[in-house]
Amino acid sequence: MSTANVGSNDANVKDVDLKLEAVVIPVADVDRAKEFYGSLGWRLDADFAFDNGFRVVQFTPPGSGCSIQFGTNITPSAPGSAHGLYLVVSDIEAARDGLAARGVEVSEVFHAGTPGAQFQPDGSGRVSEPAPDRASYGSFATFSDPDGNGWLVQEITTRLPGRVDAAETAFASAADLASALRRAEAAHGEHEKRTGQADANWPDWYAEYMVAERAGTELPT
Repeated sequence: MSTANVGSNDANVKDVDLKLEAVVIPVADVDRAKEFYGSLGWRLDADFAFDNGFRVVQFTPPGSGCSIQFGTNITPSAPGSAHGLYLVVSDIEAARDGLAARGVEVSEVFHAGTPGAQFQPDGSGRVSEPAPDRASYGSFATFSDPDGNGWLVQEITTRLPGRVDAAETAFASAADLASALRRAEAAHGEHEKRTGQADANWPDWYAEYMVAERAGTELPT
């Protein structure tokens, strides 16, 4: 039976979650790649080798719901051909400093002076400083693994509307939660300046601000 004309509203079609769990990156030397990603502090989930030469290694970045996989006989792509692999962080400068402290050759923090400059391998169009007013989605840093697979680190503090389910605004790590608390504290300080009085219900205000920021809805003032 052909399913070409079956639409998503068909009573017999059931929607299921499609969760992006892993991205395959092509490497030439599996052990070298394993050493590199391990040195970043990423969690080693698996290293399985088989008699036919197939091997798969999986790492997960801290706080990430998606992992990377590499190995032998796992992809026909040329080693080093994966680019624009996103790592989203809540504090770009802290993330950049952390990578540098682990010995990674990472760019300075920058923002795109021209649209798409963050993807240009020669660095053209980049401005060597965070985005004006530290705008969410606007600040970047880049680095590559030993094969040349390129990673793009992007700072996101306030999500665009509709990007995150407002009912699912949990934080993936203690570091992310701490960053959100610091931003809420700063915003609440401005709130108290505007009202001219201390806010005894600051925990409620903090919670409302953090959930709204995470979900991309209107922030309290």
